[in-house]
Amino acid sequence: MQTIRWRRSSHSGDSSNCVEIATTPATVRIRDSKDPSGPRLGFSPTTWVSFLTHITK
Repeated sequence: MQTIRWRRSSHSGDSSNCVEIATTPATVRIRDSKDPSGPRLGFSPTTWVSFLTHITK
């Protein structure tokens, strides 16, 4: 079984009001840091890169 390592932006500081991401070769996962056992989203790496490209323009 693969261990998923969740991380958040260093810009978040000690705030729990942010999202966390975890990457695997096949999926980029996203969750709410305030509810780590709650719902999660999963995207293909290609979709994730497309999203990041779009929001950083």
